[in-house]
Amino acid sequence: MDALTVANDVVPYVTAAVAAYGTAVVTRTSETAVDATVSLGQRIAQRLWSREENRDGLEQAIEEVAEDPQDADAQAALRVQVRRILRQDAELATELARLLPTRTFTASGDGAVAVETNSGVISTGDGATIQR
Repeated sequence: MDALTVANDVVPYVTAAVAAYGTAVVTRTSETAVDATVSLGQRIAQRLWSREENRDGLEQAIEEVAEDPQDADAQAALRVQVRRILRQDAELATELARLLPTRTFTASGDGAVAVETNSGVISTGDGATIQR
């Protein structure tokens, strides 16, 4: 899994943990997390924080999210920092990807399609003509 995808997937968990604990998210003991999402976000934040070379931009991004967890710009800044860290550490990216819950997609019935991301055309019609 690439760094951008992992960053996009992990930041909502980190944001939930920061919303619950503020900047203490990286120092708080994991037993105190009451919610599975917050607990996972806390573990992810602590893994990102564990390497001292990651802390500069990450600390500022966490502080900004702690000030206003709903601020889309603060969340984007956090995502950029996480992506930067994961691009420099493919092993950590793989480790964090493994922590994420598995997604399941189900499609049933005639013409049903299950897809997470589609950048093209999906057609389920008989005799459909697609022009691009």
